[in-house]
Amino acid sequence: MIKTAKGISDAEIEQAVAYFSGLKPRAVIKVTETATVPKTRVAGWFLAAALGDETEPIAGRIIEVPEDLERFEMRDARSRFIAYVPLGSIEHGRQLATTGEGKTAPCTVCHGPDLKGVGPIPGIAGRSPSYLVRQLYDFQHGARAGPWSPLMIPNVARLTLDDMVGLAAYAASLPP
Repeated sequence: MIKTAKGISDAEIEQAVAYFSGLKPRAVIKVTETATVPKTRVAGWFLAAALGDETEPIAGRIIEVPEDLERFEMRDARSRFIAYVPLGSIEHGRQLATTGEGKTAPCTVCHGPDLKGVGPIPGIAGRSPSYLVRQLYDFQHGARAGPWSPLMIPNVARLTLDDMVGLAAYAASLPP
């Protein structure tokens, strides 16, 4: 890749910038509130719905699985995911994201009213909810150490795991 990149002209870089900056983000995750989820199995490095129709309680978790396992395994770039989240978590997350509920600053202050990001602050709308929970948890436990990380620490300090699941469910349910 480095050899290829070194061979690209300035005009080709400009063409690539114009092309990629013109692409519109598309939703790849469908968030579904539920009390029960399909039983899952480990398939390679990810979870997939188990064969059959067995279900289990969601129990405060986020379960994210490919909508079409075969397309995902074939690395189809248009493959979509279903994120199962606990009942009521999207509304709980919306309340936290917009008001802070006395626990945190509203996410909308930095990430924008639509959570699509502002300046160097990243967009979180439409992102994988399991990824978002992991990031919030890592901020809370000091595992994130980027230059902007200190700004997040007071915002995650009082969040419970249920709060993180709610915030992630809400953000993931928004268009990217």
